[in-house]
Amino acid sequence: MTASLPDANALIDSLAATIAPAFDPDTLIVGIHTGGVWVAERLHALLRARHPVGQLDISFYRDDFSRIGLHPQVKPSSLPVDLEGRAILLVDDVLYTGRTIRAAMNELFDYGRPASIRLAVLIDRGGHELPVRPDYTGAALAVPAHRNINLSRLDDGHLTLSIA
Repeated sequence: MTASLPDANALIDSLAATIAPAFDPDTLIVGIHTGGVWVAERLHALLRARHPVGQLDISFYRDDFSRIGLHPQVKPSSLPVDLEGRAILLVDDVLYTGRTIRAAMNELFDYGRPASIRLAVLIDRGGHELPVRPDYTGAALAVPAHRNINLSRLDDGHLTLSIA
């Protein structure tokens, strides 16, 4: 089923080209662990953003935390500059229900009050349960609810998409 998926690296290039005309280099690009950080790092380089990439691990902000518990791969969040009054480009690999984005925004607001938050996703697979829509999308793909879209990074840094 992987053959029908677009090339992740080409999607990032396309996503960057869509974002570039309105992008202010002073915008802080923040990726959500793990795939969102990989996409954010690529966008950062392509858009020539001024600040290092921020990274969020939203594990403690998830609305299902009490049911699923702590994920063994929890990583610290890292935001290299003050968020107060700053434009943020929040980046994730796959948008599905919107709950990850809601959790990420909750965490961002714990660090300060940004002037704006724009959302860029590599894949919007539909199935939104919350009123969350991306400002920028690499591709919209219809995927059955029982399947997952996964972004993986190979040893050479190449990103690949698969359906599980």
